[in-house]
Amino acid sequence: MSVATRTRIKICGLTREQDVDAAVAAGADAVGFVMYDKSPRFILPVRAAELARRLPPFVTPVLLFVNAPAAQVMAACDRVPGAAVQFHGDETPEQCLEATAGGRRPFIRAARIPLDDSPFDLLKFASDYASAQAILLDAHVEGYGGAGKAFNWSRLPPSVNCHLVLSGGLTPANVTDGIVQVRPRCKTLAVDVSSGVEISKGIKDPEKINRFVAAVRAADALLA
Repeated sequence: MSVATRTRIKICGLTREQDVDAAVAAGADAVGFVMYDKSPRFILPVRAAELARRLPPFVTPVLLFVNAPAAQVMAACDRVPGAAVQFHGDETPEQCLEATAGGRRPFIRAARIPLDDSPFDLLKFASDYASAQAILLDAHVEGYGGAGKAFNWSRLPPSVNCHLVLSGGLTPANVTDGIVQVRPRCKTLAVDVSSGVEISKGIKDPEKINRFVAAVRAADALLA
């Protein structure tokens, strides 16, 4: 299984112009906007569109939804040209395809990995969502989202034939180890951080963002 040498980075849960600018300046490949109204990082689609207009070419906006109707997903995407979609609830493969025009709009499907020793068949999950651009790995906690918790990376299968996004409790202190453990197990690996680079919920810290990106690059150097 081929292993790419560069880990892509998404900074999620952005709510302010200065945080979008900080993520871009640090070298993020994607930024995430939360469309789930029960999240403290929730913003309206019109606000996501305002923030996304600050993005330079080749930095991807990602809209995160939890069990939203297909019409709601499509309407939000119409406001943010070039956006990818992240499904973070209980959406079936058919619902993901319906909301993304048959998969013509790229989407990521979140897998909720148990924090305890409960079984989770990631290979079957990846097969069921084969139309997804990637499978995002997050901790299974009460409600939706990882709540800043990291699951046990060593419990992942040794070989997953898809692109993975590692999420859940990542920080500048642990992301290097996470990449070293997980990237050999998949086609390519990206990382997704939210609370690990925050001052408070929805308010990012540019210095933490820069430290996080530096730690990712350190992992890339170790695996090169």
